[in-house]
Amino acid sequence: MTDIYTKITDAIKTATKAAGIDVDAIHLEHPTDLSHGDFATNVAMATAKGLGKNPREVGETIAEEIKKLNNQNIADATVAGPGFINITLSDDFLKSVPSQVLKAGEMYGGNDLYKGYKTLFEYTDPNPLKIFHIGHFMSNAVGEANSRITEFHGAEVKRACYFGDTGVHIAKTMYALRSMKDSIDKKADLRTQVAMLGKAYAEGNTQYEDNPEAKKEIDKLNVSIYNKEDTEDYQLYLWARQTSLDYFETIYKKIDTHFDFYFPESDAAPKGKEIVEGHIADGVFVESDGAVIFKGEDHDKSLHTRVFINKFGVPTYEAKELALAKIKSETYPYDVSVVITASEIDQYFKVLKKAMSLVFPDLEKKTFHISHGILKLPDGKMSSRKGTIISAEDLIEKVTEEVLKKMEDREIDNKEEVAEKIAIGALKYTILRQASGKDVVFDFNTALSFEGDSGPYLQYAYVRANSILEKAKAVGIQPLLAGGSKTYGLEQMFYRFPDVIKRAGHEHAPQYIVTYLTELASGFNSFYAKEKVTDPDDNDAPYKLALVEATMQILKNGMHILAIPVVEKM
Repeated sequence: MTDIYTKITDAIKTATKAAGIDVDAIHLEHPTDLSHGDFATNVAMATAKGLGKNPREVGETIAEEIKKLNNQNIADATVAGPGFINITLSDDFLKSVPSQVLKAGEMYGGNDLYKGYKTLFEYTDPNPLKIFHIGHFMSNAVGEANSRITEFHGAEVKRACYFGDTGVHIAKTMYALRSMKDSIDKKADLRTQVAMLGKAYAEGNTQYEDNPEAKKEIDKLNVSIYNKEDTEDYQLYLWARQTSLDYFETIYKKIDTHFDFYFPESDAAPKGKEIVEGHIADGVFVESDGAVIFKGEDHDKSLHTRVFINKFGVPTYEAKELALAKIKSETYPYDVSVVITASEIDQYFKVLKKAMSLVFPDLEKKTFHISHGILKLPDGKMSSRKGTIISAEDLIEKVTEEVLKKMEDREIDNKEEVAEKIAIGALKYTILRQASGKDVVFDFNTALSFEGDSGPYLQYAYVRANSILEKAKAVGIQPLLAGGSKTYGLEQMFYRFPDVIKRAGHEHAPQYIVTYLTELASGFNSFYAKEKVTDPDDNDAPYKLALVEATMQILKNGMHILAIPVVEKM
């Protein structure tokens, strides 16, 4: 697409030069109200003080110079408020935008700003022998959206999942599973088997906290599994581990995600121990009461001490993370490694990054952390430790049931499949609509509304646009890309999409895309309510139809980036 931002920036630079004003940079933004124009710049306010003049006076001078350019892309330049210069794009430019959208197709909005960069995203990270819960779903939604945004910037993106197949949580589950092994039905469906593993974890955790003897046995079991001792317990563990991993794959398919690399903690553990022990002599880590620790506060007063090898000689999650960074770089020579986790471990990750900077300084510089809040239901956060966890699949099914209630009077094929896609879209929209560091409360009524600010609202706008295309085809109207007799407001939204993608990529902020798509859907619905698109006697009908098709394309591109399913009927 024509880089209108560069063209407008160049026009302003030319105008300021003609006015005898020197500027270092031009800042452009979009006015919130489309009636105020398409671009606004504060260049007059930024230069007025140095000129010893009133900002509005400077703005008027620059605006007049812009008008003198007779730039084919600019219709008008006016001054507002204390000196903002508002620029309105020409109808000729705006009428050319739908054709650019449709010619670019599924690549509209993309760019090559990150071309040549190899980026590794790690997210989701469910632990075998535990439930794939709503927190994992949230991590996946944030991680998948950011991965796709980065791909849309031309980067090579690989996805990684790091799963905890070793550690005390495994030992807790295996301790309880010992007494349940005779009742295990290995022919049962994966979901049933995994639910049993979740119950075993809850029981094992209770025993660990309440029964001193059980705690000793679980700690011994943890060391045994870590050492991969060939025992009956270890063979049972291998079965349970694979069962969990197979089950996770069914969920990944359902929510439209995949991983290029799987990194188990059991591979990172011995390497992590070796790395930590190798840096005791140089003082990075110190021995304390039989354990090996990192004193974060010695390097930064805002940090704290963490254990990297416990008193049993087993590396902790921290040590494994150091090894993971190294294993990742050896598996895929990345330029950037992005790790996505819940905000609950923000402070932990700061300590880890400090330790990494002393052990692997080059890798630390390439490693970035994006944290997300907690996904809650109206009655609060759920905890897996007491067995009251809400699984992602249970939540998807519950939302799907609510969608089916809303669709009970609609005659469409594969209603259950469509309802599930709408449910997944509702959940992902709710997660991605705000900055990722904030907690999210999933409200069923709001999230499933077809009237606005929801995933179904976007999906329904796409379905409505598709229906219009089908009706137009039936009466012989074809989209016309040459432009109509006037503009209809949608064009002003179309050209902004690439800029929204750039901002979302720069700030790792999918919420900008969510907001844009919601506003586009609203604008499209207003357009549809006012205009007759399928009237063969309307000379502008072919152009209006091009607007509908372009709206569909942008909605489809945007929802794809957010991994929100597109449906044809609903």
